[in-house]
Amino acid sequence: MNDWIRAVIGGIVGGAAMFVVGILFWATPLARLAYADTGEAQGAAVQVALAANLPHTGRYLVPSTDTAGGTTLYGRGPIATIDYNVRGFPVSDGATMLGGFVQEAVVGLLLAASLMVVAGRVPDFASRLRIAIGISAAATVMITLSDPIFAHGPWNFAIYNLVACLAMLSAAAFVIVRWFMPQR
Repeated sequence: MNDWIRAVIGGIVGGAAMFVVGILFWATPLARLAYADTGEAQGAAVQVALAANLPHTGRYLVPSTDTAGGTTLYGRGPIATIDYNVRGFPVSDGATMLGGFVQEAVVGLLLAASLMVVAGRVPDFASRLRIAIGISAAATVMITLSDPIFAHGPWNFAIYNLVACLAMLSAAAFVIVRWFMPQR
């Protein structure tokens, strides 16, 4: 079988492995480790305040620093970055699961294609895996830790997300390198 066809199949299978690991982190009670909890009454009160004060779906910096007064309020605190959606969603959302699988298959394909480019120069399993996990770790650290560093987001969520994303990418890398890269 052509090496590139094997890589495409490997990318999709690697994406499936990433999906399974992602379910463990994000679709089980383990995910609660990533979030702070307000309790039902406080959550309902915040939900009413959000609906009354935020005009549309978006990511809000509260208070806004677009004015001198807002900048002063931001400096004084409390502050929040709010990922807000005007619609509700079921806790188990099939469309989200499908979208997640497609995203992870695309990531798996990108990872497999990147590994194919170096496959001739990096012939052994351990070196290929170290390269894939090292690049995955670098990207994951940059992407997930930017929020708490630059936007003052919560560290507990970022660290949980970092561990989850790195585990997901590492699973995909292992599957792709172990079973779908050409053996030289």
